[in-house]
Amino acid sequence: MKKILIFILFLFAFNANAMEKKTTFDKALFEKAQSEGKFIVISSWIEYCGSCANQMKVLQTAKKKGELSDIKFDNIEYFSFDVTDRNIADSFNVLYQTTLLIFKGDEEVYRSIGETTEDLIYKALKTSIKS
Repeated sequence: MKKILIFILFLFAFNANAMEKKTTFDKALFEKAQSEGKFIVISSWIEYCGSCANQMKVLQTAKKKGELSDIKFDNIEYFSFDVTDRNIADSFNVLYQTTLLIFKGDEEVYRSIGETTEDLIYKALKTSIKS
């Protein structure tokens, strides 16, 4: 009985972090955003990854809000990709899920692995935009 309860709790915890993950990365759109000098946020994920889902939720919230205090997030293009897609992962030298990249035009200005907290992700966005 104890094993069944643990399994049920595990399922609820897993489902709480579950969210639809899909690859939105498009090389042509990425290059267009670079040529326009936009800020670009790219996150990597893998199926059944709770930390990936958490990071994606924070990024989706930032995208929906469009701004945070005096910083506007509306000049940011957001992309995500499944880290098992080696063509995309290799082009950015990404080895792990939950990798977060921020570009300002052609230049990578931020990289983290495993970052899921709203405060630190927003701080990275704000710092990158102000630089």
